[in-house]
Amino acid sequence: MNYIDIIGLFAGACITISTIPQILKVWKTKKVKEISLKMFSILTFGIAAWIVYGILKSDWPIIITNGISLFLNLIMVYFIIHYEKE
Repeated sequence: MNYIDIIGLFAGACITISTIPQILKVWKTKKVKEISLKMFSILTFGIAAWIVYGILKSDWPIIITNGISLFLNLIMVYFIIHYEKE
């Protein structure tokens, strides 16, 4: 692994980790009124596109970090849809 891959992993980790506080807050409070489903939906599709791009380029830092990010954002989308009903 070279320094470029390390920078890519670090950047991807920062982006991926940034979603966790929001997920935890929603999980604890069950409140999603102020969270945009459209924004998280678009973000989720964008992350999925990054995964495809990473696969096409065989770029593991992009694939790994965006794969985790996709999973976390899908959790957030689920919470928004689920708790919006309450």
